[in-house]
Amino acid sequence: MWKLWLIIAGLFFIVEIITTGFLTFWFGIGAIIAMILSLFVSNIIIQTTIFLISSTILVFLTKPLAQKFFKTDLKKTNAFSIIGKEAIVIKDIKKNSVGQIKIYGEVWTAESENGEEIQKNTNVKIIAIDGVKAIVKRI
Repeated sequence: MWKLWLIIAGLFFIVEIITTGFLTFWFGIGAIIAMILSLFVSNIIIQTTIFLISSTILVFLTKPLAQKFFKTDLKKTNAFSIIGKEAIVIKDIKKNSVGQIKIYGEVWTAESENGEEIQKNTNVKIIAIDGVKAIVKRI
């Protein structure tokens, strides 16, 4: 049975390499623990239980540590410098849809903060950046 646990661990490690989420790694470690246990205990239910318990414990114990060392915060870019600035609507922002604004000579796709319609030539304030869209509100 130890060979099966070794294959399972290998699969978890391969998935970890592909996804780099630092989650399936601990299931791989849990499979290695179950593999070692399988050398002493032949009951598959006990092995599987130990696998699940050890994997879960490892995930919860190491998550705060992983978050501390591998910060996943978005990197601030110059795009965020337009937050709080005024712009002008150059293409109507339809209700619950997108339009376009112009700021510092650049054209941005924009969406209304509360889904309201904003007409062309209206001054707006940029309140957030969501991906490549500016979130705006009427001034």
